[in-house]
Amino acid sequence: MLAYATIVLFLGSCSAHNRQNNETGGTSKAPIDTATIEIHTGADQSQLYLPMLEGKKVGLMGNQTSIIGAKNEHVVDMLLREKVDLKFAFAPEHGFRGEVERGEKVSNEVDTKTGLPLFTLYGGNEKQDSIVKSIDVMIFDLQDVGARFYTYITSLHRVMELCAKHGKELIVLDRPNPCGDQVDGPVRQDDKFKSNVSFHKIAMVHGLTVGELAQMINGEQWLEGGKQCKLTVVPVKNWDHNSRYELPVIPSPSLPNHLSVRLYSSLCLFEGTDISVGRGTDWPFQVIGYNNPVYGDFQFTPGEKSGMSKHVEGKGEMLYGVDLRAIDADKQKFTLRYLLDFYEKMPDKTKFFARPEFFDKLAGTDQLRKMILAGKTETEIRNSWKAELEAYKTMRKKYLLYPDFQ
Repeated sequence: MLAYATIVLFLGSCSAHNRQNNETGGTSKAPIDTATIEIHTGADQSQLYLPMLEGKKVGLMGNQTSIIGAKNEHVVDMLLREKVDLKFAFAPEHGFRGEVERGEKVSNEVDTKTGLPLFTLYGGNEKQDSIVKSIDVMIFDLQDVGARFYTYITSLHRVMELCAKHGKELIVLDRPNPCGDQVDGPVRQDDKFKSNVSFHKIAMVHGLTVGELAQMINGEQWLEGGKQCKLTVVPVKNWDHNSRYELPVIPSPSLPNHLSVRLYSSLCLFEGTDISVGRGTDWPFQVIGYNNPVYGDFQFTPGEKSGMSKHVEGKGEMLYGVDLRAIDADKQKFTLRYLLDFYEKMPDKTKFFARPEFFDKLAGTDQLRKMILAGKTETEIRNSWKAELEAYKTMRKKYLLYPDFQ
């Protein structure tokens, strides 16, 4: 078994700051004032990773979030402009340009804007091994949103598996976690709950960047056979886990703004029910409703929107519920309040968990569903996962690249 040390590339004044953070196990530092200091993602710092690509055959895992700086230039365009020998790109859920609906098949095709061959890791691909064997180094550049059930981190794991299997280097161009100021929710339990939406034994709100998670996957030997991927992380400059970060490009059709990203971890559990979280409206993951006035005074009717047409709960029905659009996104942390409120209001509670197996996969455990059915409070439910969450927080500290939230 090969063991690799993660290479972390630093630039300028952030170097000593981050090294100190690693050596102290992620202890909290004074927050960076992102209102006056510009954040630079890993992709922005091309001077750090372009020299590593010279003379090599390169593959890319990216999508519409893989942009560089204020110019909004796609990483793929920069690599081709710089004459990098880019052979192909992998696309995650929602496709290379972010136009595919949730859960829909992503086909092997050609990127119409560049002519680059595209392949998918989402849903499996028999050509994966031969594709990765044909190159020297992979680049991973996807914007995660900090929730375990967001499948871009499943794609990270699959890329790491392929790189470890075939002895290829992986360069992760790190990006801020817009919900990196919290760690919360149940830790996924045994492998019967493992799926694309709950791939790792991490907290539901995991509090990691993809670069930090890649280090954890290697360090905890979660790859098949305990293998490790030869990993280089290009870290974000001028960001820490206290920092506010609003995504410059939406990561998927159902997360159109900062508020939806901040509410996502609290509302995604509704996908194990028939209750709408606003898909098919202009406010996905910002409203909640069902077809009975008992749920609230706010009314809306889901229809069909770009990227939200095939899997729309309550399509064409008048729904009643709550409007969350006026809340302060940055104060929004993970909560079970909305889920428990709708459960309490449902006249026939036996119909609440319309897809119980999927709900359990989202939760990473069946205990959350069972405790809700038993009428437990949010405090009682939180106490049930407290020990596992504290153990996860301790493990997480080992892999932080940035000062932690306070």
